[in-house]
Amino acid sequence: MIRNHDTRRLRVVVVGQGYVGLPLAVRAAEVGHDVVGLDVDAGRIKRLVLSESYVEDISDRRLAPLLTAGVFRPTIDPSDCAGFDVAIVTVPTPLRDGAPDLSHVEDAARTLGRHLTRGAIVVLESTTYPGTTEEVFRPLLERSSGLTAGRDFHLGYSPERIDPGNPTWRLENTPKVISGITPSSMEAVRDFYASLVDTVVPVASCKEAELTKLLENTFRHVNIALANELATFAHDLGIDIWAAIDAASTKPYGFMPFTPGPGVGGHCLPVDPSYLSWRVERTLGQNFRFVELANDVNNHMPDYVVRRLVAGLNERGKPLKGSRILLLGLAYKANTGDARETPAARIAELLTGMGAEIQAADPHVLDDAHPRASGLECLHRVDVTADHLTAADAVVLLADHDAFDYPLISAHAPYILDCRRRLTGAHVDSL
Repeated sequence: MIRNHDTRRLRVVVVGQGYVGLPLAVRAAEVGHDVVGLDVDAGRIKRLVLSESYVEDISDRRLAPLLTAGVFRPTIDPSDCAGFDVAIVTVPTPLRDGAPDLSHVEDAARTLGRHLTRGAIVVLESTTYPGTTEEVFRPLLERSSGLTAGRDFHLGYSPERIDPGNPTWRLENTPKVISGITPSSMEAVRDFYASLVDTVVPVASCKEAELTKLLENTFRHVNIALANELATFAHDLGIDIWAAIDAASTKPYGFMPFTPGPGVGGHCLPVDPSYLSWRVERTLGQNFRFVELANDVNNHMPDYVVRRLVAGLNERGKPLKGSRILLLGLAYKANTGDARETPAARIAELLTGMGAEIQAADPHVLDDAHPRASGLECLHRVDVTADHLTAADAVVLLADHDAFDYPLISAHAPYILDCRRRLTGAHVDSL
């Protein structure tokens, strides 16, 4: 018989201390739980122990009192998971050669299984294809623990809804979709998350919860691809796509604005819809054509940015080869240091391959913070000064951080390709 938890104070383990796991661990500690934050990255854990956050949504000031009080303990030692009441898994789920890589989820299941006791709650939050919780995660937990999910311990899935850099919608006020493999598991998962967030949204099965996350991200992926493809056609037709989007946005029903950009990044859009496409093809033998088309359009936006830059330089009598190009914003979106799958890496690679001299500036993406962000490590980093702007043959705005001094950029850059519509003037081309 599974025990009923007193959710006022639990021993919670959060596996993975990235953009999802760290905010979750901090929130759980702040509401009164005893939290262990487990990660395989020793560098991350060292920084957390020193009250140094690498996630913008969590300040050093929030970390310090939790560490001092001993209610949040970052660790790389799996044995610190012993005795947990609740375990949440927020590890990466990348694509490898177009197929889901669940190795981190599998490793987490084996680790937790060795410390799993009767009555505990285990929840998977990592984005994945429908069926993962029950077909992959559950058997590994049961095999490692000798216990049976639904009878001896609670098991559920809850898709993460973290939007890095969003000052309005935070973990606690964003509705949380939850599920469980049995009614009692559902109840246990619901009670735990109700201690963290304002609104809990139960769904009938783990597969529905898993599909919910993929639906949300596929919706965005497809609509961004539509805006991106329209932007390329509108430019060739001599039409201002941004003005058209503004006009369409005045319609009070049946329209939601999406804007073009240099490409998509983060984990959600470049990766998550492909999980759904892979599952559909693998299980049903059919192609998810919307996802495949969106992938094609969004993946080629960096190439389009480079073509537009080449054209803009040619109009000014400058070849790309030998030109100095200053890239502004290396993150995949504004006001965050998240450089996972950033289109800036591909743009820099293409420009370097064509003989351009590349400089880059980003106040959020630190030189040593994203060693796995391929293509960014070797970029020559500079500050956004009048001298660097004036010396550039072209400035490309990729991520429109609020920290950038846009009047300074506009005043000193001789030519700007603006991929985010933050600047105006005769020397500015909008995507």
